[in-house]
Amino acid sequence: MMENLVRAATFQGVGRKLTVEEVADPTPAADEVILAIAYAGICGSDLHMAKSEYTPHGLIFGHEFSGEIVSLGSRVKKYGAGQRVTALPLTPCRQCDACYKHLPALCPSNLFLGCSLEAQGAYAQYLAVRADMLQPLPQGISYEEGAIVEPLAVGRHVVSLANMPRGASVLILGAGPIGAAAALFSRHAGASHVVVSDPSAGRRAHAKLMGATAVIDPCHQDVRAAYSAATGEDSPRFILECVGIEGMLQQAVTLAAARGKIVAAGVLFTDDRLSPIVALGKELTIQYSQAYQVGDFEAVITALAKREIDAQPMHTATVSLTQLPDMFESLSQPSNQAKVLIRP
Repeated sequence: MMENLVRAATFQGVGRKLTVEEVADPTPAADEVILAIAYAGICGSDLHMAKSEYTPHGLIFGHEFSGEIVSLGSRVKKYGAGQRVTALPLTPCRQCDACYKHLPALCPSNLFLGCSLEAQGAYAQYLAVRADMLQPLPQGISYEEGAIVEPLAVGRHVVSLANMPRGASVLILGAGPIGAAAALFSRHAGASHVVVSDPSAGRRAHAKLMGATAVIDPCHQDVRAAYSAATGEDSPRFILECVGIEGMLQQAVTLAAARGKIVAAGVLFTDDRLSPIVALGKELTIQYSQAYQVGDFEAVITALAKREIDAQPMHTATVSLTQLPDMFESLSQPSNQAKVLIRP
């Protein structure tokens, strides 16, 4: 019997463009559904993986997506064909300590979709997803918004871990999609001053649209002085590090006020250096933020449905699968783009 084929963009090695080709049409395991992908997002972690010699050839990136259920595994009873959904791109074991604590992203057995050949991603026409990870999209939420739920959930998780009181001021380092989402949810959580630092003028402009009350150009301004001028505080008590390049965590430590809190969300695959004595001298708290919980997805979808937040400024471009390889290459360089969506 001839195998059905569908189109996808695959990774073929460091320094090579993604290749749009025909791959096997996925079939659902008993606990999975197959989605016809409406939109998928390009994430900075995809760009990072494309530069790693450890990333397997043939991998289909993509863990931010929305789509329609087109087929169901034999044990899936809760959902039906035609439903509009997004999903947590996770495969937790449901039997470990992290899973019992409702932290599926921290499960040692979890594979993120789009990061392993055993869990291919959404840069494709169709995708297999665990049914227990699905999140229905209410009427009124577009497929474009549905594909942005995942990065918004990352930003919300960062803000929740900061545990800022209402009326607090916060410094966000980085105005990419996660920094912009953190700005949006900082304002949603009641922060009075949301100051975002980024060298890109375009991204600073996006940050303002997403809730920043002030922005800083770190290439031409002293970050601490600019923050102080915007907030009236000498140094930030709360810093959200959303960049993920060498030296950023040390910069956050240097900037932070005594007994300040830093939430590190930037993805860095290389070693970094940190001077613990500076953090010790201020009794700082450094909290790492990895992904999200189910509640973050639910809260983002609720906020979108109630129009408590406007995520539209985050979406800056849409490309087809054919256009994806060139766009992916361009995003590996400094860019004014925020969230680029693929329409397979």
